[in-house]
Amino acid sequence: MRPAARSLPLAEARAPGVLLSHRMNGAPLPPQHGFPLRLVVPGWYGMTHVNWLRRIVVVREPFGGYQQARAYRLKRHEDDPGEPLTRMRPRALMVPPGIPDFLTRHRMLHAGPCLLEGRAWSGGSPIAAVEVSSDGGASWHAAELEPRPSPWAWRRWTYRWDAAPGEHELACRARDEAGEAQPLEPEWNVGGYANNAVQRVAVVVSG
Repeated sequence: MRPAARSLPLAEARAPGVLLSHRMNGAPLPPQHGFPLRLVVPGWYGMTHVNWLRRIVVVREPFGGYQQARAYRLKRHEDDPGEPLTRMRPRALMVPPGIPDFLTRHRMLHAGPCLLEGRAWSGGSPIAAVEVSSDGGASWHAAELEPRPSPWAWRRWTYRWDAAPGEHELACRARDEAGEAQPLEPEWNVGGYANNAVQRVAVVVSG
């Protein structure tokens, strides 16, 4: 395997929470997760969490390796130099409720109270709110947020939905404390990176 290299600004590399991991869940780090050593950078997309770490070098000038200058950049077209992919954008995902209907794209539910739940996160600042829609985004309602177990952990959310018979499109969206919110549609880029568009789940509720 050809070695790969990435860099971080020194201030980010020294930020709280950044660590070098050689164990996971009390056991030695397995090869698929970066044995013998892996860099962990909370809040940043996964390409920053370097696996199979061999060495760390401090340089005087910004690093111009392939992953920095060419790959993992938000480009509008192939000739666009683009912007570097860095911190995770805010996003909420729900656990799809009900039972999958393998003949259609829907999930099947019974009418009545239904607890919707999921997780939300953002790499820029803490999650401030999660909203849920049962009509495809025509209206939105506040979900309940559980306390953060740590500054970098995903945050659990719940919403109690009174499911009425018929077809529904469930959706959820997050907003962080900096005011950044999920878009209804993905922001297009050449690599398809950082897609945090609102999740949609089609359900059919039986009477």
